[in-house]
Amino acid sequence: MHGEYKVPGGKLVVVDLETRDGLISDFHLAGDFFLEPDTALEAIDSAVQGLRETADVTAIAAAVRAALPPDTQMLGFTPESVGTAVRRALVTAPGWSDFDWEVVHEPAVSPRMNLALDEVLTARVGDGRRRPTLRIWEWDESAVVIGSFQSLRNEVDPEGAARHGFDVVRRISGGGAMMMAAGQIITYSLYVPAALVSGMTFADSYAFLDDWVLQALRSLGIEATYQPLNDIASPTGKIGGAAQKRLANGGVLHHATLSYDIDGQMMTEVLRIGREKLSDKGTVSAAKRVDPLRRQTGLARDVVIKRFIDTFTRLYGAEPGHITAEEYTEAEELVESKFATDAWLRRVP
Repeated sequence: MHGEYKVPGGKLVVVDLETRDGLISDFHLAGDFFLEPDTALEAIDSAVQGLRETADVTAIAAAVRAALPPDTQMLGFTPESVGTAVRRALVTAPGWSDFDWEVVHEPAVSPRMNLALDEVLTARVGDGRRRPTLRIWEWDESAVVIGSFQSLRNEVDPEGAARHGFDVVRRISGGGAMMMAAGQIITYSLYVPAALVSGMTFADSYAFLDDWVLQALRSLGIEATYQPLNDIASPTGKIGGAAQKRLANGGVLHHATLSYDIDGQMMTEVLRIGREKLSDKGTVSAAKRVDPLRRQTGLARDVVIKRFIDTFTRLYGAEPGHITAEEYTEAEELVESKFATDAWLRRVP
């Protein structure tokens, strides 16, 4: 069995192994990481050898950590990443290059339509009716998008939202509210088969699915890193955050919103939670917590988006794609039956 795991922001971890009588055997670790002293490699191999094939990432990492010589230095990988590579080998998980990808960047639609498309396209990838896809959002009106489990009244100031022209909608993924002001953010969605993240912890899958955008940001001169669980950041502040939803049919939705520009004062007038976060951290302006891409790069929004698309295409061999008329129709029906209803918006009052 063979497994690979590219550590987000780090190195490639490769494992080869066999199993006999329910135990891991003939285990060998390799990769482009850095490891000192040399004897640590043998210690890791010995630590994994003989573990039960049902061992999870935590158990494998604990065994590796306990076996390391006291002066070990691991650069570009961790005991947890060894565990992830082992789990991916045991479930024969595919990598990015094992799929045919497409990139979709269509004309603007309403925020509700964007949310419905997320559910429709995720389901179609899970069913095998669509290739794995990266979609860049465009929208034709401002909105606050709250997480699936957030309280409407706790998150949004209705008077502030109305005054600034923000509709309020609810998405199917968890996480926090995002303020989608015209021209001020960049949002993308990945629709992938669950097999791509097999063997990973939920937390690891976040960083794994956003590693490509970190590479795109670094190519623009931004020292981008991933801050667990779901933040994309630079040394000068948060850039954005991600959320996920996994469907029963094997489709995985992973989407992220990055700040291109920001009006900190407006954020505190529209989002109640913004006031709490700022107060809790003793911060006087929302702009202190978020460092948008416009300030960091000086580039137009469409230029940044093009770099995102170019990077994803180069890394994974993606092709330009489109949303079909049938998919639009299915999404329109879902808007009417779900995303535009008061019952969905207020399911958590």
